[in-house]
Amino acid sequence: MRWAVVTVPFILLLGFTSARLVPSGSDSSWYRALVKPEQTPPDWAFPAAWTAIYILLGLALAMIIHARGSRLRGPAITVFAVQMVANLIWSPLFFGMHQVLWSLVTIGVMFVLALATTLLFGRIRTGAAWLMVPYLAWLVYAGILTYRIAELNPGAETLVPSSSTTQII
Repeated sequence: MRWAVVTVPFILLLGFTSARLVPSGSDSSWYRALVKPEQTPPDWAFPAAWTAIYILLGLALAMIIHARGSRLRGPAITVFAVQMVANLIWSPLFFGMHQVLWSLVTIGVMFVLALATTLLFGRIRTGAAWLMVPYLAWLVYAGILTYRIAELNPGAETLVPSSSTTQII
């Protein structure tokens, strides 16, 4: 598990950086203005869940990197990297650009890629695949929340100017 000393902090740093690129959660005036579904957890739950998920992703990746004899190792790491890129795009897309529909599409892409990663990981190390399961479950939950936000907030992108626009007149 010596790879975990590198992969876990790296994945955590990527996730933290993505979340801090734009104001997110209760730091976002746009998000505060949204009508949220009743199943929305409290604000503290999101960073706690993502921290746990990123730790599990880092551990799963470490297990796969260590599986030197597997010919699926390279493809599994590649698919993992692509799904991480999609993951890191989500926060700026949702919180920064206020693109609820495109955020929902991105979650769908993330889920498909994470499922493919999980299946590949499972063919290499069963334990690595099991570490991906909470992420898949969270993506389903996040997809439902995002869908409900889209339903409850038609035209949500216009509630507050996006953080990518200048407010100089």
